[in-house]
Amino acid sequence: MPIPFSASLLFTLVFSTLLALGLLARFWLASRQIRHVAQHRSQVPAAFAQNISLAAHQKAADYTLAKTQFGLLELAWGSAALLGWTLLGGLDFLNQILLSWLGGGMAQQIALLCGFVLIGSALDLPLTLYQTFVIEEKFGFNKMSFKLWLIDLAKSSLLGMVIGLPLAALILWLMGAAGQLWWLWAWCVWTGFNLLLLLIYPTFIAPIFNKFKPLEDEAIKARVTTLMQRCGFSAKGLFVMDGSKRSAHANAYFTGYGASKRVVFFDTLLAKLSPGEVDAVLAHELGHFKHKHVLKRMLSLFALSLLGFAVLGWLSTQAWFFTGLGVRPNLVGLLWATVQAPTDALALLLFVLTLPVFSFFVSPWFAHFSRTHEFQADAYAAAHTSGTELASALLKLYEDNASTLTPDPLYVRVYYSHPAASERLARMSPQLG
Repeated sequence: MPIPFSASLLFTLVFSTLLALGLLARFWLASRQIRHVAQHRSQVPAAFAQNISLAAHQKAADYTLAKTQFGLLELAWGSAALLGWTLLGGLDFLNQILLSWLGGGMAQQIALLCGFVLIGSALDLPLTLYQTFVIEEKFGFNKMSFKLWLIDLAKSSLLGMVIGLPLAALILWLMGAAGQLWWLWAWCVWTGFNLLLLLIYPTFIAPIFNKFKPLEDEAIKARVTTLMQRCGFSAKGLFVMDGSKRSAHANAYFTGYGASKRVVFFDTLLAKLSPGEVDAVLAHELGHFKHKHVLKRMLSLFALSLLGFAVLGWLSTQAWFFTGLGVRPNLVGLLWATVQAPTDALALLLFVLTLPVFSFFVSPWFAHFSRTHEFQADAYAAAHTSGTELASALLKLYEDNASTLTPDPLYVRVYYSHPAASERLARMSPQLG
């Protein structure tokens, strides 16, 4: 059956147009952010003048500018790689080479996935090194040696192989063997895998990279335990993570679910906040659970992934999806013959490559809901601890993490998962005390 050239060309034009529009929008938003932060660098906003020094404000501005400018480089590099993989024929070339070596079986499809990941990781490597050992180092946040970075890379690569390869093989097998509804079975496998990962991550995966010790400070432990009991929350344990081994950034989080839930404090957080401020930060995280934000986000993720698998199930049967992105599906000409080869791995990779191009235009909607959840968690924390302590903790975290106090408002609306400091504290002001 001849490939409908018009459908293939139309999809190429749609993909190219959306890619170009997304690039222009991202560059425009980044330029707004750079200009806005630079214009407000010389003076601390009046609302923060008594708490934030000019030096700290300027460090945050410079850090934001450096990250945003670097983000433009990442954007250009990533877009060039995307075009290289798709319309310029990189993925098709890799696929043809592997087909000539391995034929068209499962081994070739797994090799295609592995080759894609290895080449993509190698392309991103210079940017990753620059971000860690130049930008983060310059502003005093990187605490990781190059040796530790290499160890982390080796661990994560091995972990990805041990976990990722069997999952990929199972999904590829389902794509070829489970009929037209393979995508539904694959979604069930993917969902079950993510639930299992949430269960085992705190006790089996996270300790591979960091050390977790039970919280030893009896005063903080008593305060935290009382707070959790007051809020009707239980966890398997309170732990301190050696976050300072890699970064000066501070944080606290909940991880796991059910019986495996635990509270984790970065050692950098406990060193910077008072006991009351630690209470307030923890109460904020409890607020996410009380408002069922974690459950809502998980259900939303599963619903969206179901839609994604359904779309992939349809696209994988459309020849124009492959040809419109520079890939020859099904029939593969070898030196001596033409063979039928499965296109499941190709479909999966093309879908992963192109999804960000289309999802960018709806991402502000998800960012909006994330910021709404943060406001609700702040209100919960202010109601169950001290709004003043929460505001003080947030200011310290903004300062210690060099988060700019003067981001561009539109940039915030599009990208920020957390509200800007001015909005956050203004919303809390009636509850301070």
